[in-house]
Amino acid sequence: MTEPLAGYMRAVSLREDALLRRLREETAPMPLGVMQISPEQGQFMQMLIRILGARRTLEVGVFTGYSSICVARALPDDGRIMACDVSEEWTSMARRYWREAGVEHKISLRLAPAVQTLQELIDSGDGGYDFAFIDADKENYRTYYEQCLHLLRPGGLIAIDNVLWHGNVADQTKQDPDTVAIRQLNSRMLADFRVDLSMLPVGDGLTLARKR
Repeated sequence: MTEPLAGYMRAVSLREDALLRRLREETAPMPLGVMQISPEQGQFMQMLIRILGARRTLEVGVFTGYSSICVARALPDDGRIMACDVSEEWTSMARRYWREAGVEHKISLRLAPAVQTLQELIDSGDGGYDFAFIDADKENYRTYYEQCLHLLRPGGLIAIDNVLWHGNVADQTKQDPDTVAIRQLNSRMLADFRVDLSMLPVGDGLTLARKR
């Protein structure tokens, strides 16, 4: 995907409004601004939520709130997101934009390690979620995947971001912990017949896994 082609694609398909554009532009100069999802990915996730008829969703990794606004807007008024993050700084920005977007009432934020939050949901007997989005620390991706799969209803969907990891997963000279963790999860999911699977070259790579 060349930059001119990406620009054309966005020009003829992207419906990003002024609020989301402002959030994206405010986030971009931040030291970790690269963690933000692409606007076309946010719009694609909205489409998935509407196709699923989702009402209850999980988000592992909130950052500054772009993805949660996209998902929340696609949910019905009584829909809910259980959002997991550890950063008060990043999520304070997210909260500000959630309020402005009018979706704050749909989002429950847990500031704690996501492994802990998800396990608490499992232990409480919670479940039946329609959708989960995983975009957090890469070394815990496999754990997040297993926990979210447990919490999803049959037919529910997991979306996992950064599965191409800037192309590093295809370069065997790259053996840093993040790359290895993503590479191992990708291989494991190929052999996991509890789910239907599709990996898409959207953003930095997006894997969709539908629970059978």
